[in-house]
Parts: sequence; C-alpha cells; structure tokens
Amino acid sequence: MDVFVAESPAFRARLAVIVPKFGHRIVERNRLKRRMREGVRLELLPRCRECGASVDILVRARAGAYDVEYEVLRRELIAVAEELCSHVS
Repeated sequence: MDVFVAESPAFRARLAVIVPKFGHRIVERNRLKRRMREGVRLELLPRCRECGASVDILVRARAGAYDVEYEVLRRELIAVAEELCSHVS
C-alpha cells in the first residue's frame, strides 16, 4: 500500500482510504476497504494519538493488496505508525 502523510489543519489525525478497482468485483473491493479501515482504526490512529501527531493520512491500496492476509496489512500499518511517530517525536 502507499501511504501519504501531511500536516493536518485540524487538531487530530484524519484518514482517507482509497481502494482502486484493479479489475476486482465490488465485493472484493469492499472487503479490502473494511480490512484497511479496521487496521487503521486499531493500529495507526491510536499510535498517532499517543505520539501527538495531528496529520492527514491517505492510504491507497496497490493491486497486490487484494491477495494479502489481514495480518500482513496490520503489520504494514504498524510499521507506518512507528515510522510516523519517530518523525513526530
């Protein structure tokens, strides 16, 4: 997945998730969106709150994300959160 981060004019972290079709059915696309939002909700946003990052985060799925297990997505989001917090601190 691609992750883009920018300083937020709001005083909290905000999120946008983009999942292109890449030739997949809407059911598969919605499943991937739900998985990505859940991973962000459980892993990325709480870590942003802990380190005091008020940023806008855009997460864009790549074509290979449709075939990846949830645990792999979760680990990638944890790595993004740790990277983000290391730059804020």
